[in-house]
Amino acid sequence: MSGAMQPLLGVILAGGKSSRMGRDKAWLSFFGQPLLARVASVVRNVTGDLLVSGRDPSVFGIDAPWLPDEQPGHGPAGGVLTVLAATGRPCLVVSCDLPFLDEPTLDRLAAAWRQRPASALMTTYRIVETGYVESLVAIYDPAGEGRLRRNLEQGQLRLSAIFPEEVRWHIDYSQADADAARPFFNVNAPPDLTRARSMETRI
Repeated sequence: MSGAMQPLLGVILAGGKSSRMGRDKAWLSFFGQPLLARVASVVRNVTGDLLVSGRDPSVFGIDAPWLPDEQPGHGPAGGVLTVLAATGRPCLVVSCDLPFLDEPTLDRLAAAWRQRPASALMTTYRIVETGYVESLVAIYDPAGEGRLRRNLEQGQLRLSAIFPEEVRWHIDYSQADADAARPFFNVNAPPDLTRARSMETRI
């Protein structure tokens, strides 16, 4: 298996413009700390090694290396390409806007990755009811770098299309299970933030 003997590198994608939110999502406070710092703590506790893609994390009090996007303007796919190309390591990639991300969710993902078939370039969660793939809570194999680069050159930016089902390994979960679905709730826009604040008070 490509990358099987290498330790996972935790990666947080933090280069987005937060245009729908209208303010920088990374600075939103959850559970007493900036959202980026909270997500970084969760990821680091699972992977040990941590890298931030898209911005310097030191302003958040995070001691971790960072990389600017190799191809700015290509969204999350550009960030994933940047870290795979720069590190050559399997990367556990998450977005920075997941206030309820937790260690058990990432531990299960890492365990599934260790059992993946040789053909799998992406290990991720999938919603049973819709087939939706959680592309930003996923592990990407360095062998997928070439596929990513070719697709970006052709204008394909959607990670679930770049890595179709035949090269994915899934953990299924149900949206009806609130505990299973909560870690994937992201705050993209003000209504999401309002809902997240309500969820935060119940935890």
